[in-house]
Amino acid sequence: MTKSPDKKIAIVDDHLLFASSLEKLIQTFSGYSVAFHAKNGLDLQEKLKAIDSLPDIILLDINMPVMNGHETILWLTEHHPEIKVLALSMDDNEEVILKMLRNGAKGYLLKDIHPEKLKEAMSEVLQRGYYHSDKVSKALLNSIGNDGENDVPVFKENQITFMKLACSEMTYKEIADIMCLSPKTIDGYRQELFNKLEIKNRVGLVLYALKNNIEML
Repeated sequence: MTKSPDKKIAIVDDHLLFASSLEKLIQTFSGYSVAFHAKNGLDLQEKLKAIDSLPDIILLDINMPVMNGHETILWLTEHHPEIKVLALSMDDNEEVILKMLRNGAKGYLLKDIHPEKLKEAMSEVLQRGYYHSDKVSKALLNSIGNDGENDVPVFKENQITFMKLACSEMTYKEIADIMCLSPKTIDGYRQELFNKLEIKNRVGLVLYALKNNIEML
């Protein structure tokens, strides 16, 4: 049986000692290897141009010279949206976390994270497309309803049904089949709710449903 190729990880961090230690740690994880280390976003751009195969995940620091994490995630979202980006920082400020997530990061980790949690985060982001730690979930939850708390959204019956189903592990196609609707109509419901609630992804929708006691199916 042929062994699956390792998932490639890129590290973008200007602290060389931390980056070196992180690389050694990741190399001990079965199924992962480090493709390269870049010192900042501009260095990352140059390294991405020089390789044939893009990394699966980028571990991205925020506070860097030349081109910081905020600028880098915007560039990556525009030019390489297929690469999963996990922010890795010492900054636990909720505004910073939310800004990175809104700009395209699939998760946000603190640098004092336990090695097993890092491995779990990389696995989750590859399998599910995102990883939200307790810290990130709290930031997302706090961001919902902070503005205009007295304005209670009014939902249509089908939107409520969709929201309940979205809180399950069903795919959007499976939800469309259950609701006897086309995938295009379901995409419309999803986008309407995202716009109405000012959220960016399915996790935000689940957190809204939990916060507002919308009964799960």
